[in-house]
Amino acid sequence: MSDPIILGNRYQLEEHQASGGMATIYRAYDQMLERTVAVKVLRQDLSVSPEFRERFRQEAKAAANLSHPNIVTVHDFGLDAGQLFIVMEYVPGTDLKTILRQRGRIPIDEAIPLILQACAGIGHAHRAGVIHCDIKPQNMLVTSEQQLKVVDFGIARALATISPDEKMDVVWGSPLYFSPEQAAGGAPSPASDVYSLGVVLFEMLTGRPPFSAHSVEELARMHRDVLPPSPRRINPEIPSVMEQIILKVLSKEPSARYRSADQMGLVLMNLMQQPTDLIGLPTSQSSMLLGNLASNINVTAEDISKVGPGSHPIAAAFPSSFPATNNVRKSTMPSNAVGIDWLTWILVLIALLAIGGLIPFWLWVYSVLNPPL
Repeated sequence: MSDPIILGNRYQLEEHQASGGMATIYRAYDQMLERTVAVKVLRQDLSVSPEFRERFRQEAKAAANLSHPNIVTVHDFGLDAGQLFIVMEYVPGTDLKTILRQRGRIPIDEAIPLILQACAGIGHAHRAGVIHCDIKPQNMLVTSEQQLKVVDFGIARALATISPDEKMDVVWGSPLYFSPEQAAGGAPSPASDVYSLGVVLFEMLTGRPPFSAHSVEELARMHRDVLPPSPRRINPEIPSVMEQIILKVLSKEPSARYRSADQMGLVLMNLMQQPTDLIGLPTSQSSMLLGNLASNINVTAEDISKVGPGSHPIAAAFPSSFPATNNVRKSTMPSNAVGIDWLTWILVLIALLAIGGLIPFWLWVYSVLNPPL
């Protein structure tokens, strides 16, 4: 019987969990704190470069500072026998890609709560100045309680220091999910993560990503130049207003998307709170409703970060959707389809009537003070 492998004189590798092009993941045991953890061991040839080691250290430190219910916590990182490794919390669950392979597509009432949690975790990272760069279903773990946690923050950015011939496959995300600016070799931004979230949401609701091709180069071209197909043509059960949100997120120009994952999540959260049957809305009405959703968001980033212990995953992600148990400001959504603020207009009318009524009074005062000669 072979001796157990122990990394950093602390982490005993127990069971192989998964392997990818860049790393191998193990369930391990932290001998110091006596707890189960997940250890990702990077490919040995990636650990040779001093630049990569330093960049990996910087990104791992940034990721370790992220603390959120929808982010897999980074506990530690190190170098052992010439191999870099990163230690994370162990999440007993299934990655979203496996779920999609098993189920094909996910009903909208299940998909939106999951993507809301992804938006909450990624939005928290954006506020901390961390961009994921590799948002994909494989990096989203779903527990049996339907809590979603995003993993691998910072690793894609660290891989920016590897050789140029590998960058297309690794550095700026996975080809099926990366943004047009990443496909063009440009620097990513929070809007790049938003685009990738849109690709994931498209796949969750339709059972397929918006673009597929036989080569990385063709995928990159499609992300840059080809308009995404209509999600409703693939799945007619998708509401028209939801289709518009997805197509907005999949805009080629970053400025045309939502600015951050927080903003995307808040729009989706408000959409879930609508009592109207959105599936039957014509395009004109759904466009107006979408505009109201985007313009009536009154929840701040601080509101989103107020997470109480023991909260439901969705309540933890966006407390404003559970006003009975969270002291936050609720979004002010108009109850009419057109979105007219009748109270404001009534107050304006009263003010005009009041001003109009004072005109004769001031004319009389003027005539008294200035009698005609």
